[in-house]
This record gives sequence, C-alpha cells and structure tokens, in this order.
Amino acid sequence: MIEVPVERGLVRIFANAIGDPNPVYRSVDAARAAGFSDLLAPPTFVRVSAHFDPDYPLRPKIGEPWLGSGRLPSGTKDGKTAKDQEDITLHAEQHFEYHRVVCANSVLTVRTRSGRTWSKRSHNSGELQFSETITEFLDEAGELAVTAHSVSVVTQKSVKGGPS
Repeated sequence: MIEVPVERGLVRIFANAIGDPNPVYRSVDAARAAGFSDLLAPPTFVRVSAHFDPDYPLRPKIGEPWLGSGRLPSGTKDGKTAKDQEDITLHAEQHFEYHRVVCANSVLTVRTRSGRTWSKRSHNSGELQFSETITEFLDEAGELAVTAHSVSVVTQKSVKGGPS
C-alpha cells in the first residue's frame, strides 16, 4: 500500500495549482476558525497520490521511453498516430466520494481495486470496453476518508473527426 503525507506545503502548492484562493487551504488560523484541525486539503487533493506511487504508469522511468514526453506525434514509442493504433485508451470519468475531511499533518493510506467492467458499441469507434478502478484513501485510524472512482475506455479505432 502507498502512504501519502498530507503536508501543509503540499496542500498550499495544490491549492495554487488549481487556482483556489480559499484561505482554509493556506492559513492554519483560517482553517481552525472554520472548525478544521489544520489546513483543509482541497477536494481533489487525493490525486497527488500518483506522485507517491512508484508504479504509476504515467511517471517517467529512468532508462525507459516515456510515452508522455510528446517527442513523437502521439507520444508513442514508434511514432504512430492515434489513428494508426489498434486500441486507444482514454480517461472517461472521475468522481469522488467524501466520507470525512482530509487535513494537513495526517497520512493517507491508499488501496486500489478493480471495479465494474462493461462494453458498449459505438457507431464511430467500434466496441468500447469500459473499466472502473476504485481507489480508497484511509486516514491514520484506518477509517475511509475518500473513495475515488476512475473509468477508462478502450476503443477499437480512432473516433472519426477526432485527433490523430
């Protein structure tokens, strides 16, 4: 399991990155005046967990080609465009369920499991295969703080009129 430290500096940086000026993300006094134990982590803060996961698939790995580099037209190893690819994986959906607040000076433990899978026929992209990943974020007491649901879709071919 992955542990994610919820540190004041990281909470402030995340709030800056999403452009949210709410003082409860920046000032301990404001957060405590609002009834929180410390800086409140913004709602989508749990996504920083990817930075603590050594196996996160979009992270560059030393000595390996990085598909996210964009050096080639689609970021693929062989320079093929999305139109030339057999299967194309897309991020389709993301939503969060909040069970309790997440504040600075805590540590979240992350566990991930597979969720539902289903398929759907598309006129433009052929068979679409959907899969859900469920990521649970537990506080130091082992209580569920946030549940994230992420859905990806694999298409058989590029969407007509879409990017190549």
